Amino acid sequence: MEIVVLDGFALNPGDLSWEGLELLGECKVYDRTRPADVLSRIKSASVVITNKVVLDERLIEQLPALRYIGVTATGYNVVDVKAASRKGIVVTNIPAYSTDSVAQLVFSHILNVANRVELHANSVKSGQWTYSPDFAYWKSPQMELAGKTLGIIGFGRIGRKVAQIGLAFGMRVIFHNRSKVSDAPLEVSQFPLEEVFAQSDVISLNCPLSDENSGFVNQPLLLTMKPSAILINTGRGGLVNEADLAAALNAGTIAATGLDVLSTEPPQPDNPLLTANNCYITPHIAWATLEARHRLMNITVENLKCFISGKAQNVVK
Repeated sequence: MEIVVLDGFALNPGDLSWEGLELLGECKVYDRTRPADVLSRIKSASVVITNKVVLDERLIEQLPALRYIGVTATGYNVVDVKAASRKGIVVTNIPAYSTDSVAQLVFSHILNVANRVELHANSVKSGQWTYSPDFAYWKSPQMELAGKTLGIIGFGRIGRKVAQIGLAFGMRVIFHNRSKVSDAPLEVSQFPLEEVFAQSDVISLNCPLSDENSGFVNQPLLLTMKPSAILINTGRGGLVNEADLAAALNAGTIAATGLDVLSTEPPQPDNPLLTANNCYITPHIAWATLEARHRLMNITVENLKCFISGKAQNVVK
């Protein structure tokens, strides 16, 4: 069985092992694959592993040996699943491998805005505390999370974990979900979208991207937020109208934003958020802890093992 990994570097830049896949067949791993090289690399493969490399209908139609596509991520929009299904190709994904890691980065961004630890640590290194006339100083407003309202958009696994951490900080937690949630913890309450945005001191976007909610965080919704509010997005960049968010930050409509995702990754040089006021962007790292990537690798191997045994798991439709 010929197995081809098209873009393995993000998952395994050298601190993990491909041995699990190598034991299942003849395995070729490419760190990255340009669109022009995809077909030549997988034309005889029966198994293809991809993260961000697109496998569309045109490409799938040219792969007579292909029987299985493993997506090394939760989102699988890079694969034309309908085209694969028509050809009898099984497509799997990796659900729920990074819940704790993503929730952790949500609060890394929140705490960055609340306390600006690195800013103050660097000021101490530069000598500002040594020569300060006072025993303490602060270069940004310091914010206590206890008593603040945390609004969560999307109450799946990650949203629930964010809620749990928020409650531990003493925050009031509210959420919006596209459907009614009947098993939410007693300490949290579900509200319509506009009310969550209006009431919250911190908003965390933890919902999937769809045609229905693309760009839903736009100027009208941002105008309903408190001017002291913080927006965090570790979901998908396409949830946000980036021009509207940049304008809101520069106008002081909201106080700050922490983003781990953008609409185009890597971003274009003219993305307005790169130069917006109080905008803190990390390069899509919420999923990338060593522990989460270990789980991702293990589930990738297990998904393929189950397919080979005739009992496929995590199949997407």
